Amino acid sequence: MKNKKFNNHKMTPENPKWENCIKRYDELYGRTDDIRSEFNRDYNRILHSQLYRRLRHKTQVFFATKNDHICTRMEHVNHVASVSYTIAENFGLNTELTNAISIGHDLGHPPFGHEGENILNRLSLKNAGQKFWHEGNGIYVCDNIGTLLNPEGFQQNINLTYGVRDGIVSHCGEIDENHIKPRDEYINLYKINEPGQHQPYTWEACVVKISDKISYLGRDIEDAIELRLLGKKQLLRLRTLIHDFSNIHTLNNTVLMHDLITNLCNNSSPENGLVLSEKHLKLMNAVKEYNYENIYNHPRLLYYRKYSNLIINTLFETLKNIYNPKDLDRILKNHMNVYPELTRSFRSWLIKYSNLDLKLHKRRKLKNKIIYDINSGKDYYKSIIDFIAGMTDNYAIKMYHEIISF
Repeated sequence: MKNKKFNNHKMTPENPKWENCIKRYDELYGRTDDIRSEFNRDYNRILHSQLYRRLRHKTQVFFATKNDHICTRMEHVNHVASVSYTIAENFGLNTELTNAISIGHDLGHPPFGHEGENILNRLSLKNAGQKFWHEGNGIYVCDNIGTLLNPEGFQQNINLTYGVRDGIVSHCGEIDENHIKPRDEYINLYKINEPGQHQPYTWEACVVKISDKISYLGRDIEDAIELRLLGKKQLLRLRTLIHDFSNIHTLNNTVLMHDLITNLCNNSSPENGLVLSEKHLKLMNAVKEYNYENIYNHPRLLYYRKYSNLIINTLFETLKNIYNPKDLDRILKNHMNVYPELTRSFRSWLIKYSNLDLKLHKRRKLKNKIIYDINSGKDYYKSIIDFIAGMTDNYAIKMYHEIISF
């Protein structure tokens, strides 16, 4: 039964935060016959972007999986959309806003999941002087990297609303907390410097934040069972653990998700925030702890972390070592004989996002932001980090093999 107890807090034109939530950092081309809401437009803009398409081959937990039944980053964001829709619909909140945040919340993830994030953070701190974290990178790529064709055939930045961008940068589901409530302050989202620094601005984004954790815990177990990473003793321990905190008697992802969702809906209120019962909060945290011990730190994943470290560092060093601001374009063209696809792809990246060749930028009908000055070493190194971060697992592996092949 839908309780609709958050209906008065729904993000609609009547909400005092509405005008802030629908703001965009730049003008968005208009259509006189558009029938969509602002948040529905954002959903479509994310859905049709290359940022979203690449999630299909980005790691959720298991690297570069060849098993069609194992969750990838794209499947995960759609799980989050499903869970958040169920909760938001029950509460009477704006499901168009939760849908847009959900499918966009992990656009900032690099290849190889959280391990790729850790590697790029180390490279970014050393070479570009700034942190790399996927929530912060999420808003960065939405504002600067993602583009779509406008009605005149020019590539333009996707330019999302504040409400969706806020949900992306503040979605962190790794922090253990209860009684989640939105903040009141309308802030510059680039002042958020780390995960969990601020709560989201809307109830809808708070719903996505808790839905993220509900979505991944059970599914990661399901995938680990499919890949036979868990032995009989580990599975018995997990069954006992779950049964200690709930009436669930089976290792069934949909049952676990249903139990957490209904408990959240029954216990939450605008006064208390998004709340799980004490028992279900302990269940969620116990499952998370179990997953870290038995899945995320499994030896097979540790071996692949070493491989991903080798791949990302090799890609970075290869592109870093060719840097010469005075003659970069000629050097890139010469390197096409050595690493043809990697160099061609990276040069196209610089033409699109840097001042490498502004005339060619214009001829290619690009109207997106220029964000790198190739005369700056830090900007150039940042361009490499962003280039790698946009790769899928498969493409990064392919480019690595191009480098090491003779």
